[in-house]
Amino acid sequence: MTVRLFDQDPLMREFTAHVLDCQKKEVGYAVVLDRTAFFPEGGGQGADHGVLGGVQVLDVHDHHGEITHTTDGPLPVGQEVTGKIDGVRRLDMMQQHSGEHIFSGLVHRLFGYDNVGFHIGTEAVTMDFNGPMSEKDVRRVELLANEAVWANLPVQASVPPKEELQAMAYRSKKPIDGDVRIVRIEGVDTCACCGTHVPYTGAVGQVKVIGVMKYKSGVRISILCGRRALEYENAMQDQMRESARMLSAKPLETADAVQRLHDERDALRVRVEELGLRLFEAEAARVADCDVRVVVADMLPPSYLRKAAGRLSEGAKMALVLAPREDGWSFALSAQALDVRPATKALCEAFGGKGGGPKDMTQGVLGHADVDQIRALLERQ
Repeated sequence: MTVRLFDQDPLMREFTAHVLDCQKKEVGYAVVLDRTAFFPEGGGQGADHGVLGGVQVLDVHDHHGEITHTTDGPLPVGQEVTGKIDGVRRLDMMQQHSGEHIFSGLVHRLFGYDNVGFHIGTEAVTMDFNGPMSEKDVRRVELLANEAVWANLPVQASVPPKEELQAMAYRSKKPIDGDVRIVRIEGVDTCACCGTHVPYTGAVGQVKVIGVMKYKSGVRISILCGRRALEYENAMQDQMRESARMLSAKPLETADAVQRLHDERDALRVRVEELGLRLFEAEAARVADCDVRVVVADMLPPSYLRKAAGRLSEGAKMALVLAPREDGWSFALSAQALDVRPATKALCEAFGGKGGGPKDMTQGVLGHADVDQIRALLERQ
């Protein structure tokens, strides 16, 4: 059993230990020490990284009490080595994990929901709760979580005697055999946990919700704490400042400016559609005396192709409406009395396309082709 120094002092960043075993792995080396301050991955929290005896610690895992360090180089068995924890990563993990306890504990107290899934990811902390929450509910919990941070409450970890544990109300995702380590924040949360935590809630910095989505019968909430929250807010502020500059608006008025742009865009779209229909009518009039009518409608909305082809086919053998696209044409082919499916097949075979539909109206796409070549092929059908 490896002595778990991180349980005794989560603020420890440097320690000495003896190497008990070192085995070559497919990737790196598996090093076992008599004691360690490197936290192994588990309980939703990532492993510590750092340096051990001059080699890099890339990962750490717990195998039934024996903690294995994956390193990028070997260490002599029996040698005393110094371990140095990556303090930035450890503090980040502690801030995220303690912030999650605060948030999940408050959800449990307010709504009775359990946190049934928790993970400290590289971008955010995700929590899955087994009950629904409205946006208003989430905002309320967020505020209470930050009030708990501002109160700078002690975060206490202990392994209570069995009798005391049996009388204690605490959160736990699964039954635990043997000793149970309890992490407690007075008035906020009591939870079984093996992870590392800040000594006081004030060190969490802040708790910021960045995502809420429905998940199964409950809700998945994403948060950021401490440094991650600050970096996220700075990035958001940079984005808002740049957006405000482009919109010639004040940062807190960008939503109104964007709404004005949307309204202008919608009005322009309606105008463009009107002009496109006028141009189509002009082109349709130009070929009104032809048995096979082909019109390029480069300003016609794609949703109008079928309707336009139907109107163009009135009094004609068949009518084709083409709309340009990056790699060729979109088309709608129509006829009132003729089955256009053979002509559609001929078009697709000749010009590298695909399409289909009922006998009086087909749609599809064609590759790059000259309009006169397309018209000539239809006239031969």
